[in-house]
Amino acid sequence: MPEPLRDAVDEFARHLASVRNRSPHTVRAYVADLVSLLDHAHRMGCADLAGLSLDTVRSWLAKQRTMGAARASLARRAAAARTFSAWAHRGGLLPSDVAATLASPRPQRTLPTVLRADQAVLLVEAPTRPGTKAANQTEAADPTGAQVRAEAANGTGAEARTETTNRTESAAGTQVADRTEAADRTRAQGGTGADGGTRADGGIGAEGGTRAEGGIGAGDGDGVGGSATGRRRVGDGPADRVAEAVLLRDRALLELLYGTGVRVSEACGIDIADVDHGRRVVRVRGKGGRERAVPYGLPAQRALDEWLRQGRPVLAVPSSRDALLLGSRGGRLNPTSARRIVGGYAQAAGLPRISPHALRHSAATHLLEGGADLRAVQELLGHSSLASTQVYTHVSVDRLRNAYRQAHPRA
Repeated sequence: MPEPLRDAVDEFARHLASVRNRSPHTVRAYVADLVSLLDHAHRMGCADLAGLSLDTVRSWLAKQRTMGAARASLARRAAAARTFSAWAHRGGLLPSDVAATLASPRPQRTLPTVLRADQAVLLVEAPTRPGTKAANQTEAADPTGAQVRAEAANGTGAEARTETTNRTESAAGTQVADRTEAADRTRAQGGTGADGGTRADGGIGAEGGTRAEGGIGAGDGDGVGGSATGRRRVGDGPADRVAEAVLLRDRALLELLYGTGVRVSEACGIDIADVDHGRRVVRVRGKGGRERAVPYGLPAQRALDEWLRQGRPVLAVPSSRDALLLGSRGGRLNPTSARRIVGGYAQAAGLPRISPHALRHSAATHLLEGGADLRAVQELLGHSSLASTQVYTHVSVDRLRNAYRQAHPRA
């Protein structure tokens, strides 16, 4: 791509981030779309922005469609092209706003996945329910690694570094004895790993998560509890305390997602100071940096209190700062980890494998079914447009129609 086009992309990205105050996710998506558009224009002989035309933009979208892009993706790319064209014209980079008349394909509106109220309760209580057993286990438990994590959090310095070094050498066989011990403990309790490894409690690990208890790992060692004994402690060692803390964290996460209906990125971005325990309100930062206050109920309050009192101090390290929800290594819990936690617990509870956004959909639908005002739900969810909230009315009406067809003799 010629340098003038690259410079335009960089300037547009700065405009989106600093002037339009768009989220990093939106900036990345728009910039990727713009790079694709300008690369297509360059291949068609456009050496600078002045050569960009509406026909070029339309041919780019047509090519995207032939490559299998979904209607929603095409609509976003058309919006990115219109936004860039208007910005470039105002800045004198384009002689005219070439994409002003560009039409967007109407995206297909599908009804969101919604859990029943009893299914939602089953999911949020999964971390503390005795007998819950996670599936798709992928990694053996490493009690030594969990001990290292706890010792590092307590600041034992050289010992923690030595143990960490030993843990990283497990591929060379230095942790065979520890893994064998974990396997023996797991067989005694019935946990088995999908990759041949075993866990002391039947939990699921992924992407380097190290934990004697816990469950479905998610990035950076964050896991979903799948203990066959619920939250019963096996002992008082560092590994047991970390496992207990992870389960408390998971319960707090699930209660927050369903109890408030916040987005997963908003839940992960909450700081301790954002929680008003007296009024049971949490402050979240949504799209575009907009803040809103969202209430939560007694179950979420109990889960948060228990996490802050008994769980967070175990996982916290100096780099944790003010983050409310922490990963098993002490950093702020990231959305990718949270998605795996939710999906893992859903699968362990015998529910369809869902995402955190399904809990948001469920919270909104249950509010409307309970008689909540549509405008109030819009404010709780942080929707800028009421049209985004109205989809949940369709879900409720659809359920009502199905119940009518099944129960009414004249249906």
